This record gives sequence, structure tokens and C-alpha cells, in this order.
Amino acid sequence: MQSLGYGSGRYAAIILCLISVGLPAVVPPRTAQAQSGATRKTPPPSPENDKPNRTLPDEKPAAPPRDAAQDGQDPNRPMGTPRRRPPTKAPTTDDEGNIIVLSTDVVNLEVVVYDKKTGRIFTDLKPANFTILEDGVKQDITNFQVGDSAITLVMILEYSRVIGPLVFEVLEPAAQFIERFVRANDYISIVPFDIRPKVLTDFTNDPAVLRSSIALLYRNFPAFTESNLFDTLKFVIKGGKLDGEDYTGLEEVQGRTAILLIALGIDTFSRINYDQARKIVENAGVPVYCIGIGNLFYKLNDPRLSPETNLTFLQAFNTLRTFADSSGGRYFPVTFVGELPTTLRSIDALLRNQYSIGYEPTNPRREGKRRKIEVLVDIDGDGKPDNKRLELQYRRSYVEPGGNNGKRKK
Repeated sequence: MQSLGYGSGRYAAIILCLISVGLPAVVPPRTAQAQSGATRKTPPPSPENDKPNRTLPDEKPAAPPRDAAQDGQDPNRPMGTPRRRPPTKAPTTDDEGNIIVLSTDVVNLEVVVYDKKTGRIFTDLKPANFTILEDGVKQDITNFQVGDSAITLVMILEYSRVIGPLVFEVLEPAAQFIERFVRANDYISIVPFDIRPKVLTDFTNDPAVLRSSIALLYRNFPAFTESNLFDTLKFVIKGGKLDGEDYTGLEEVQGRTAILLIALGIDTFSRINYDQARKIVENAGVPVYCIGIGNLFYKLNDPRLSPETNLTFLQAFNTLRTFADSSGGRYFPVTFVGELPTTLRSIDALLRNQYSIGYEPTNPRREGKRRKIEVLVDIDGDGKPDNKRLELQYRRSYVEPGGNNGKRKK
């Protein structure tokens, strides 16, 4: 696949796209060309700085998939049907098999710990190294799991006329991630969205199916001018019915789960608002890794954008950053194609080296209020937190049940 140019013809198409969604167009200069470079102020940890105890996947293209018949699957199944589904969380039962409804809620955290200076990810920590505080009160850790295991990942791809010719910037990161970082026992689902989400590929561990789905998007062009990001996030996390099929949300899937969101960040017509979407993301315990597109256009035209257009772009970037931070994920504002290998390698490293930590809150309050979470890490075991020299990635809060939040919306 060849990279598309960033010339004046392409910007003309972008301007038409912005006009279609009500954004004032500004003619950009013709001198800008794509080139490699990084724009992040605080780069994520790089594998080159990690110690040898950290295992990275081979960066060579994925091996050819086995014949589907060898795994007992129909080799002629329609694209988009699942090869295998990841296991969902099983209900708790007593000795007679009766389902037990638990009175307490377990709060799950996905925590990544790395050194601020070197970027080295710590992969050999124990439960004794962690202290969890909720609203300043220490909590007992009930479950603990070390990372570098299989993941269940949903790729949410913006595929509407809002992004227009920036479709390449959406599909190229997805294609590279599939080729270089998906492992044999990972489950991947591809969900593009415009006016509504579409499960193009249900959870599968078949690289051929994933590649075919991306190729299908390359061969087509977005049909709708609406981009309902918030509704799509709710569907992926909560699940629901789509095209007559019931889909399980990520919050009900067992094991390590995450979302890779590649989008501009503009929502045009969702049924839920930004605040509702943020609460869903914040409470799910599913880290959202966001790759933001449109940065090159914004940087080239920032001085000449109208106040309304400028605010729209800033709100879009802030939306992606908020979803990432509130979920324990990370936001990557990619500007150039040359940044993708480093960005995707960082996302893979963060996904594979999370500590899954759970605790049962001691506070019985159920009033729909927000609770703050603080994770302290003692690396050397001297009884004192080493957070000043560490960078910790995890969700910092959640909204307790009760009030309007205690009512599940269908």
C-alpha cells in the first residue's frame, strides 16, 4: 500500500469535507509535504529503553494463517462472522450451581509502571509493591495479574465523510498494527463507524480475516456525513443489538481488554452526550488508546482558522485525550506517517505490560458521586512510594452506582 500525498489536491478535498460538516474552510499552503518527525511533548516508553526481561513480538510480517479447516472452522464462512469468541465473565455460583448476586462491586485497574527518565517498563512487581487508595482510604487488593498475556482488542475506526480524504490516516495505523503486533491468541474486532457502528469483523484470531476487512475499507469510500463517536463507544463497551445480532460489550469480556480508537474526535449526531460517554468510558475499566488524526491540517492552518473551526478542532483533540486519560489509556496525536511505527510499538508495549489489579471498595455509599483513585508504587521495598521517579498509567476515578448512574440504559 502506497502512502497518499499531502499536496494541494488533497487539501482541497479536506476543505470540501469540512464544508460538508459546517466547518469554515481555509486554503492551506501548497508547500507542505509529509516527513517523519515526532510532536509529543512527553513520549511514551520505548522498547529500546526496556530491560531484557521484557519480551517484544517480532516486527516481521505475521506468518500466513493456517487453513481454517485445520481449526474446525468453515473456510468459506462470510467475512465478519466470528472465528472464535473470547470468554465472557462467568457469574458466581454456589455449590448447587445457583447464581449468587454479589453485594459489592469490584473495581478493576489496568496499571502500567515505567521510569520517567529511561522509559523502562517494570514488569516484575508484586502485589506488595502496590498501595491502592480510594478517596484517600487504603483498599485491600483482591486480585492481581501480571501483564504480557493475550488481549481482547476492539479497533474503532472513524469512517465517515467528516474525515473525507483522511481515510488513509485512519486505515494505515490499523493495517500496520494487524501486520506487526497481533499475536496468535489475541482476539481482535474491527468496528468502523459513521452515523452508527458496524461490526465489520467480530472477535477473531485469524489475521487473514482482519486484513480482508481493512482492504475492504480501502476499496470503498465513506457514505455518511455524520460521525457518531459517543454512541459507538457505548456500543463497544456496553454491547447491544445491531442488525438483528446481539453483541457482548467489552466490560463483560473476561481477560485483558482494550480499545484502539483511531479518529478525528468530532461527534456530530450521537444520542448520548459527551458527559454520558465519558462516564461510560471511565467506569468500564477498559483502557482506550487513541490515535488522533487531522493534526497536520490543524497545525498548518491554525493561524488562519476561524474561531469556530479552531474551537471545533481543539474540542476534538481534547475529547480523545480525555477518553484516554479517564480510562487509563493514552492519547497519541499523530501528525506524520513516519510516526506510526514508534506509536504502534508503544501502544503494544503498554498493552502487554499492564498489571490487572482489583479491589472491593470499603465505602458503601451509592449516590452516583465520583471517587478518586490513587496508586502508589514502592519499587525498592523500603516502605516509601517511589511515584516521584515513576510514570503510572491507570484510570484516576470512577462514578459510583446510585442516582441516575445506577439505572442501566438500554
